[in-house]
Amino acid sequence: MPDTPAPGGSQSFRGLGRASLTLLAGGAAAQALPLLLGPLLTRLFSPVELGVYHLFAAVAANVAVVACARFEFALPLAHDDDEAQALRVLCLRLLLACTVLSGLGAMGWWWAGAGHWVAWLPLAVAVAGALSLATLWATRAQRFAALATARVLQYGGAALAQVAAGWAGWGVQGLVAAPIAAALVATLCLRLPLSLSWPVREDAGSSWRALARKFSDFPLLNTPHAFAGALQDTVALGLVAAALGPAAAGFWGLTLRYLKAPASLVGGAVSQALYPKLAAAGDSRQARAALRQVMLLLGGLGLGLTLLLMLAAPWGFEAVFGAPWRPAGELARALAPYIGLHFVASPLGVVTMAWGGQAWALKLALVGQVLFAGALALGLAWGGLVGAGWAVSGAMAAYFAYYFWRLLHWPIGQVAQPGSGQSSL
Repeated sequence: MPDTPAPGGSQSFRGLGRASLTLLAGGAAAQALPLLLGPLLTRLFSPVELGVYHLFAAVAANVAVVACARFEFALPLAHDDDEAQALRVLCLRLLLACTVLSGLGAMGWWWAGAGHWVAWLPLAVAVAGALSLATLWATRAQRFAALATARVLQYGGAALAQVAAGWAGWGVQGLVAAPIAAALVATLCLRLPLSLSWPVREDAGSSWRALARKFSDFPLLNTPHAFAGALQDTVALGLVAAALGPAAAGFWGLTLRYLKAPASLVGGAVSQALYPKLAAAGDSRQARAALRQVMLLLGGLGLGLTLLLMLAAPWGFEAVFGAPWRPAGELARALAPYIGLHFVASPLGVVTMAWGGQAWALKLALVGQVLFAGALALGLAWGGLVGAGWAVSGAMAAYFAYYFWRLLHWPIGQVAQPGSGQSSL
């Protein structure tokens, strides 16, 4: 399929359901192996080992999410193939620089007393950044079957490799290396051209300076937004580990990994299908109607997920992962309202990117990060791990309620163009 955006108007939404189902099927297969193999991993690795791994993964993700300055998310908005190619090369050059800086950061982390596993940090950042770029490259071309296959290779492959590492007795090193190898295979599957040479003549439309100006919202607004979002996981694990020890961090990491799996599965599929459609259709009434339908469907599923966790999480975690992991189930029950709301919100981040509302989204996200961290810290001091879960659920319920209301009432006709720096507040 040629690398061209979908046509605009209501026509662009006719394939949304089929594209979402394709990505959902691939995501279901991708998530099935990690979820099924999780009970085996909790018997091959201790809570302390899993806690260290989750901390490393959070730091690596925090850096990788901004490794291309989020210019890769401008690919679906590129005017033509030459502009898309130029954006790709710009992203690769930024990723190379970020990888080098990550290597220096890993040396400092090791000097501060971390284990030898920190040496994997630059490779983890490089591969994760390349996979993000490859994903948006394929999203622009609407190669949904390839995206579904890549997700299976990434998540399913990582779980299988971690089980193999556990059987081999490789400890934290194996836990860290396995997802990196799987992400590399997924990147290769998406066939991202890795050349750093400029593929087109650098005229006024394709020079890196012109592109940086045109899509300035992405590094200036979306980058801090994405970094703050990833920082939430890093800060949370750090607070839990500092307050209650690495085993508690293992409980927190395992719980969030399982509870956010449905949001990753459904949200990833919906957002990858919805983003190019919204970008092509702009602020048309058809786009607004599609958003309302998506939110209604996700809301029903999120409510069912919340009720299930409230009723069965402690028993379920103990039965599946073993008696030592029951505290993770108690935490899951406390986090259930937050997880249900997060399930709905997860795919909606692309809405403000497509509609030029990144300045507003950044401001609101920063408020959300402060609320989350403050509630977590107070909850830990008040009632330990379970108290932290209930505190987070309460604080984030108000945050998500406002977020959903604002998206549903986004004023028609006030959608800013990418790079304008404007937003509806």
